[in-house]
Amino acid sequence: MRDLHELIDTTDSAITVVRECLESSENQYEVLPPSGRRDDVLLDLQVSTRSTLGAVAYETGGILIDHGWLRILGSGSTRLTRDLAAWNKARADGFVLIADDAVGGFFAINSNGLGDDAGAIYYWAPDTLEWEPLGAGYTDFLCWALTAQLGAFYENLRWPGWQAAMQDVSPDECFSFYPFLWTSEGSVTSSLRKAISAAEQYAFNGDMLRQLRQREMNDDQQD
Repeated sequence: MRDLHELIDTTDSAITVVRECLESSENQYEVLPPSGRRDDVLLDLQVSTRSTLGAVAYETGGILIDHGWLRILGSGSTRLTRDLAAWNKARADGFVLIADDAVGGFFAINSNGLGDDAGAIYYWAPDTLEWEPLGAGYTDFLCWALTAQLGAFYENLRWPGWQAAMQDVSPDECFSFYPFLWTSEGSVTSSLRKAISAAEQYAFNGDMLRQLRQREMNDDQQD
């Protein structure tokens, strides 16, 4: 296990890369100040600040993008209380959760738990409940999230007036929809939505996915 002084690089920190992406951003964003827990977060992650992930974890409390629609996790703050280390405990297995969005989608870095492309970003889509590869690493993902391509990615998961709805959900929450988005009846425009904690939504998604897979297994056995 590396010590803190081995993880903090003051001469070659990737925070410069992060700032370059932010400076060219096409989306509204807010960089949250790092929390007093940032040393512990970095130690738990065992990631150097020479990496973009380590720099975000240590130098920010998180980054809110596009009116808070997308939440990039850091060391936590009063606005976004979840930090990278604590959020992953008892949740991540074979991947590292690094961001989530207002409609209950979660982003993770694969560490061989989601496929054979370690280091690639995956999206746990709320409208399919499947982990979908994005074909990019963390740095590219972060810079991409600050471009207009983010809006195109969410084209089918946003509704008219979604910007105003961001006032009704905190960065530690997301909207839950009923009928569920992954059903044929579900839709962001017609389903009822309410704000629930991201932790509750993550647990619910996991339960639903396990039930669906068990149902598919039982159907296959019957056939």
